[in-house]
This record gives sequence, structure tokens and C-alpha cells, in this order.
Amino acid sequence: MSKNIQAVRGMRDIPPEQTPLWHFLESRVRQVVESYGYREIRMPMLEMTELFKRSIGEVTDIVEKEMYTFSDRNGDSLTLRPEGTAGCVRAGIELGLLHNQTQRLWYQGPMFRHERPQKGRFRQFHQIGVESYGLSGPDIDLEILLLSARLWRVLGVAGLELQLNSLGTPTERLAYRAQLVDYFTAHRDQLDEESIRRLEGNPLRILDSKNPELADLLAAAPLLSEHLGETSRSHLQTLCDGLTAAGVPFRLNPRLVRGLDYYSRTVFEWVSDRLGAQGTVCAGGRYDGLVEQLGGRATPAVGFALGVERLIALLEENPPGDHATPHLYLLPTSGDDEAAVMLLSERLRDQVAGLRVVTHCGGGGLKARFKRADRSAASHALILGESERQRGVVALKALRSDGGQQELAEGEPLLAFCRALVATECAAGRSD
Repeated sequence: MSKNIQAVRGMRDIPPEQTPLWHFLESRVRQVVESYGYREIRMPMLEMTELFKRSIGEVTDIVEKEMYTFSDRNGDSLTLRPEGTAGCVRAGIELGLLHNQTQRLWYQGPMFRHERPQKGRFRQFHQIGVESYGLSGPDIDLEILLLSARLWRVLGVAGLELQLNSLGTPTERLAYRAQLVDYFTAHRDQLDEESIRRLEGNPLRILDSKNPELADLLAAAPLLSEHLGETSRSHLQTLCDGLTAAGVPFRLNPRLVRGLDYYSRTVFEWVSDRLGAQGTVCAGGRYDGLVEQLGGRATPAVGFALGVERLIALLEENPPGDHATPHLYLLPTSGDDEAAVMLLSERLRDQVAGLRVVTHCGGGGLKARFKRADRSAASHALILGESERQRGVVALKALRSDGGQQELAEGEPLLAFCRALVATECAAGRSD
């Protein structure tokens, strides 16, 4: 007998007992981003490979090693998206959303990179991106960071550290790059193979090395901050002042460079010490040249992407209440009552917004039906038999407490009880 087919390495299923946490995260994100006026955009998962070569940079790990790229039947080179910003910019240009306009957009969905799977890192992973176009000042950078800080409060995620830096303008970075090349060339014998490769194409990425043997060499490297002009310095200072005024702690990290070529000026990361090597939960910055680089007119832009799997791992440490279990399990006492129970279930769903009802199906004896009700995790069972139908009532049995059994008249008494169940849950959710 052949071996069972398993999921592709680095790609995983999300079973039903875990999806409520995903729903919680996604609903809270939508709530927060919409409160800031951001609108959702949805892009395809498959793009022309050239899009990522031009945006991310050909001399990057993502393009050189990690992209899922193939030729289709027409001979076109296509790639499963490794990140969302390039596709968002492509869509903005193609749909005419960016020229002489300001846009606040957000998106969510799976991304793909052929990396070595480990905790917090998968080959199919999910990101939520938030991006603004057409605004060049530090005020929109501040809004983006305040939005992300609000997300952590709403989600109940504590202990994240905001690290901040400026990469300056392309001209400023070019001058710094020359000095950095001179420095690392003079210490070439101390570089590892990966850093030597980066020295030829993207020397700033050497600063992002995680090799502990390079720590002292990196610590002594020239600082980009020494090459920033007055405008870049003022932009960063205004942003820092805004964060301080808003009570958002941060740390300036002069070695923070980000892994994508399109960033300029503001770059930032929200990091955690509870995720091992994959400590970055959310990262982003400003990419004012990317729209023009991809064929549009020069348009300032800033945004971030958060890693859903990494946030889920933090939420699992202190999970919110499970808002996916049913409130009620409706069971008939015999086959003659099944049609009436099905109709009652439909009426309750129609008349009580947010009520979750599981209707018993599959027959069985009364004892078996109650076992199914208990396994459903519902808080109460509603029981309807011939006696109850004749008297216009339902029997109500608490399944998670010793409340015993009582009768409720169909109509307003039953509806009021159901509304109270939903209202109690909503109140608990607001306090999470």
C-alpha cells in the first residue's frame, strides 16, 4: 500500500481548533485598520518574476535563493509572491490608484519563500500589510507606527520592542555604501562566504548578518547616521518626537537595514524575545522610489507587513476567549421532532444576530444525542419533544454548569435568553 500523501515541507494545515485564534486576529486587524481609514485591496498570489527582481533587488536572498519561480506554458517566468508590497504597487499603478492621489490600503494573504522551515518560519506563510501612498512627511510614518502600536494593545500582545532607523536618501546611502565597501574590503579575511558575496552587490546587507563571529567587526563598522543630510535627520527627529509625545517607547538601532532594496529613510521593526531566532513580528518603512522604479510616477510610500504565524504564536501564550464554539445545541427527543427543531434553529439564527447554533443531525438514542451535545462545547442544550411542542416551550439545559434544566416559552422569552448569551460574550470580548 502506498504511503499517505503529506503536506509539502514547510507548508502546513490549520486545524479547526486553531482557526478561532486566526479569526480573532484577522477581525481585530480589520477593526483597527478601518478605524484609520485604510481600505482593503486584494492582489493575485502569482506575479511576473520581473516584478520582484526590479523591486526587491536581484542581489538579495529572496530573489537569488527563496522564490518559487517557474515558466508557464507560454514561456513567461512567473513567481509565487514572496511579499506583498511589490504586488500592491503594481496593482496601484495598473488600476490608476496612485497618480496625484493619496491612498491608504491594506491586504492579507499567503506568501511563499523556499526557506529552511523552523519555528516561526514556513515556506507558505501569511502576512497582513498596511501601506500609504502619496504622503511624504513624517506624520504618515507616525500614523503607521501608532496604528501598529494600537494593534498590539487591541490584540493583547505585550512585550514587543520598536526598533527604528533611517536609511536616508539614495544619494546619502550611495556615499555611505562606498565607505562601507572600503571598510569591509580592508577586513575581507574576516568575512564569511555570504558576506563576501554581499560585498560585491549589496554591502548594507552585511550589517544584517546573524553570524556571531562577525559581531565585533559589525560593531566597529561606519554608521549610516553619519552620512544623513539635514532633511533626513529632521524627518527622523520629528518621527521620534511624535512617538515620544504619544507614549510609544522605541529604540534607535543604527544597524537596522531591512532585507529589501527598496527602502529609504524610515525603517522599523517590532521584535519579540519570545520567538527564538525569528524575533521580528512586524517590519516596514518608507519606500519613496518604488512606484517610479516599477513604471509609475514618483510617489512617496510607507507601510509595514506583520507575520501572522508569529503573532499567532504570541497569542497562544495567553489566548483570548474562544468565540467560535456554539452557544446552543438544539436536539429533538425523537425523529418526529427533527423537522420542528430544524425550523426553530433557522428562526433563532434569523432573529438573534451573532448567535451560533448547532442542530442535531444523525438520529440516535436520547443518551447519544446528549453526548453529542456535550461534545459540541455549546454552553446550553435546547431540547424539543412532543410535550414541549404541544405546550409551546423548549427545555433548556446548562451543559457547562450545574444550572439544571428549565423551560422557556418560545417567542420573546427564548429570544431574550439567546440575546443575553451573545451580549455576555461580546462584553467578554471587549475586555480581552
